Amino acid sequence: MSPFKGQTGLKRILNASGYSLDGLRAAFTGEAAFRQLVLLNAILIPLSFFLSVSRVERALLIAVCLLALIVELLNSAVEAAIDRISLELHPLSKNAKDMGSAAQLVALSMIALVWAVILL
Repeated sequence: MSPFKGQTGLKRILNASGYSLDGLRAAFTGEAAFRQLVLLNAILIPLSFFLSVSRVERALLIAVCLLALIVELLNSAVEAAIDRISLELHPLSKNAKDMGSAAQLVALSMIALVWAVILL
């Protein structure tokens, strides 16, 4: 049993919230790609409210933008874990980092595709 799993109830929720905020802060300060996606979201999400689309379409426009942020957080976490293990060049480390990058490419492609399908 992990010593980090001892909290329950409200204390656990407060701790988890703090850890989440720490993660967002670390991503924003340490990852240029995350900052770029935040900027993209700061443009696209408000723009979605000015478009003449249904609520479901607006929800999809927003959801794909937020999904790209989630993928970038996970990609950055994978990269940090790989770098923590070793900075040595290794084919498995390269594969893991490349797959995280590919996941982000798919997420960004989803933004472009969903926005294009809804707006065109």
